[in-house]
Amino acid sequence: MTRITIGHLYPEHLNIYADRGNIAALERRCAWRGIGFEAIAIGPGDVLPDADLYYLGGGQDRDQLLIADDIARHAEPLRAAVDDGAGVLAVCGGYQLLGHYYRGHQGDEMRGIGLVDLVTEAGSRRMIGNIMLDCRLDGAAPQRLVGFENHAGRTFLGEGVQPLGQVVHGHGNNGEDGAEGVQQGSVIGTYVHGPLLPKNPWLSDWLIGRALERQGQDQQLTPLDDGLELEAQRVAAAIAAR
Repeated sequence: MTRITIGHLYPEHLNIYADRGNIAALERRCAWRGIGFEAIAIGPGDVLPDADLYYLGGGQDRDQLLIADDIARHAEPLRAAVDDGAGVLAVCGGYQLLGHYYRGHQGDEMRGIGLVDLVTEAGSRRMIGNIMLDCRLDGAAPQRLVGFENHAGRTFLGEGVQPLGQVVHGHGNNGEDGAEGVQQGSVIGTYVHGPLLPKNPWLSDWLIGRALERQGQDQQLTPLDDGLELEAQRVAAAIAAR
């Protein structure tokens, strides 16, 4: 049986916005297609296992600080895994940790792993509410992405770094440039949670397809009946547009 493996980094620390729902969505969409699925929890002090996709959820500042030094150990192994075809999905606080640093109001810095060229600065106001994006991954037709954002950090991408999408409704990375998230090859970071994947099945399938591709498997997935998921997306989009 074809099987994909997910490395779930710090599930006890980075799970503030129902982020385990993203793992559940991936597992269920694999099960419906007869694809085996294994999620490996990776805690402080653990060795980074070989996986097809690594996942970082969101956490409060104090939780990010608790694991910031530990995740630094994984910077080079994660980079090597990405170079070998593995994917990364990082949400909210996990997204910030993909970059070089998070700088607080007093100039204090929390180090990131530098997997993507981005930095985050503490803002004076929270950017909170429903959000909708226009995404075009890999030059494909535009896809709608919906969810919820709640962050004070203002993230800025390096020159030439591509966002995950353009904001239609909401704030995005910093409330200024109209960009949200980041996509760098098989690495995706975003502030969209609530959780992200159940309402955006196309992104779940993109991640599953990339995982299968890493194994040399056919990434053309059997279509599923996404009527319920698309209705949830429609309702979320209508709320974001208010």
